[in-house]
Amino acid sequence: MAHQFPYDADMTPTDLRLNISEINRRIRAAECAAGRPPGAVSLLAVSKKKSTELIRWAHQAGLTDFGENYAQEMAEKAAQLSDLGLTWHFIGPIQSNKTGLIAEFSDWVHSVDRLKIAQRLSDQRPPEKGPLKVLLQVKTSDEASKSGVQPDTLKTLIDAVETLPNLQLKGLMTIPASSAEPAAQRVPFRHLRAIQQSLIGRNPKLAILSMGMSSDLEAAIAEGSNLVRVGTDIFGARYN
Repeated sequence: MAHQFPYDADMTPTDLRLNISEINRRIRAAECAAGRPPGAVSLLAVSKKKSTELIRWAHQAGLTDFGENYAQEMAEKAAQLSDLGLTWHFIGPIQSNKTGLIAEFSDWVHSVDRLKIAQRLSDQRPPEKGPLKVLLQVKTSDEASKSGVQPDTLKTLIDAVETLPNLQLKGLMTIPASSAEPAAQRVPFRHLRAIQQSLIGRNPKLAILSMGMSSDLEAAIAEGSNLVRVGTDIFGARYN
């Protein structure tokens, strides 16, 4: 039985639909402001610490892709919601002893930042599920709390991951230091976009840029994000 989070009772299906509508409006407006075509940016709903009931409501409101930070929680939710055909993204730090769960229940993993983890995910991916889609998390700020491969060693990791039979490299992800200033928000996103552009000629698979969250998705879209990860502005604040 998956954990339940009683404070989710504060949210109604109507609230959720309105929140999702507003996020989609912001994404479309940011695409337009950046001169990008409508639909260029996909929405990943970050559902960590949110109940399966809320996820069902979000699915009814049109969402299909959900992001989780904790392997056990994701596995329980994926099992309980298997009737919906959802796409699960693991977006949190990866512990070696959790790679089996992540490899089994994820469709995407955004937070691969070292070869040992990539090898374990490939080795533990159930063959019948096909290759696991992965993004490499790149460190774009000096914050000690932020994970990610250093940009100067990224190419080596890319080359190694591309040899793993059960992984499919799809792009890059970053979680920058937070800032309330739009100009400052854009700097790390611009950095990751530049890294992607320097590599994509040789590695055309690096098409996805997973960057931007509730507070900075406009800045991320302006700098080329094509997948934003939004939790708070869809589901409300978390209490733990």
